Amino acid sequence: MTSQPTTSTLAVDVVDGMERISGAYPGYRRAHARGVCFDATFTPSGDAAGLTTAAHLQHAQVPATVRFSNSNGSPHTLDGARAGRGMAVKFHLPDGTATDLVAVNLPVFLASTPENFLNLLAALEKDPITGTTDPARLAAYIQHNPEAAAGFQAVATMPIPVSYGTVRYWAIHAFEWTSAAGQSRFVRYRWEPDTGPLDLSEVDGAAQEPEYLTGELVRRLVDGPVGFTLRVQLAEPGDPTDDATKAWPADREEIVAGRLEITAPSADQERWAGEIFDPTRVTDGIALSADPILAFRHDAYAVSYDRRSHNA
Repeated sequence: MTSQPTTSTLAVDVVDGMERISGAYPGYRRAHARGVCFDATFTPSGDAAGLTTAAHLQHAQVPATVRFSNSNGSPHTLDGARAGRGMAVKFHLPDGTATDLVAVNLPVFLASTPENFLNLLAALEKDPITGTTDPARLAAYIQHNPEAAAGFQAVATMPIPVSYGTVRYWAIHAFEWTSAAGQSRFVRYRWEPDTGPLDLSEVDGAAQEPEYLTGELVRRLVDGPVGFTLRVQLAEPGDPTDDATKAWPADREEIVAGRLEITAPSADQERWAGEIFDPTRVTDGIALSADPILAFRHDAYAVSYDRRSHNA
């Protein structure tokens, strides 16, 4: 027998911890609760075709659905606050299947294992009397998990975006590409906005409407598609592929895998609100790395989906 919780038990514990921090909102995701979906088209550059057999990274355009979101578990978090943002892309493949790429506006994560993430959630719990997080608990977590320091530094300087379409998003995990010749290479993904990152000051952010990011992007699309470039960083031997808290050196080779053009709000928002965008939903030519956080996300998403689908 083991004293460690099983993966499924741990996923329940993590989702419970998220609810204690943000609250439980029936029918909503336990993270990235408020979001909106858009229709898009992805045009591969062809530069990835020699490195992976993945269908959407060859030469033909594929349709996509993009969900932009606020990272909080509460759907009432103000858009003008300094907070996480998400960009989840579902590529609709020619054979009728789909593959997902889930990214956030942080280059690295705050925990290297699911167990550490559960400890982080405990450190972030708010005092029932003061309604605030105890800084000493959070400092103790970082002291015991120094690998989390880079992520927290990024959180401290997290920008307030002009638009969902002017944010840089990272997929944070490593994935393994395999070519038609059977050669494998680990990669990391990053979405670069055509505009470059554009941010607001805290004063200007506070002056925005509570949910300004959705309306802003809809208005921006009146002038034409909003574009992102998919940049892919290629690992060298020795680069960590199983730890989302560690970035690879900035001088690693990068390729442009393609360009995403967002064209319009999706017609059926209710349908997409019920969908799961799962970073472990990969396709032939792409495999998961040994990153335990990446694998664990599938289980945590399943727990969250079960609760919201039952309006809990």
